[in-house]
Amino acid sequence: MFEMSKLILQRVSFDKKLFRKELLKALKWLKPKEKTLLYVWCLGNFGMYKDVILEVFRHTVTKV
Repeated sequence: MFEMSKLILQRVSFDKKLFRKELLKALKWLKPKEKTLLYVWCLGNFGMYKDVILEVFRHTVTKV
């Protein structure tokens, strides 16, 4: 699921709202270690959505 999530996020990266939606979905399916890897990967590849990435991961971490 990790590789699939990366592929989907790359394909929807043209739209900020869609990127956020797919990122939230991805986090529902991933294991804790994969979530950490996805966080680092997202920040490295989609810096223009840093606000979205930080917000999504901040909320999912506090729910766990």
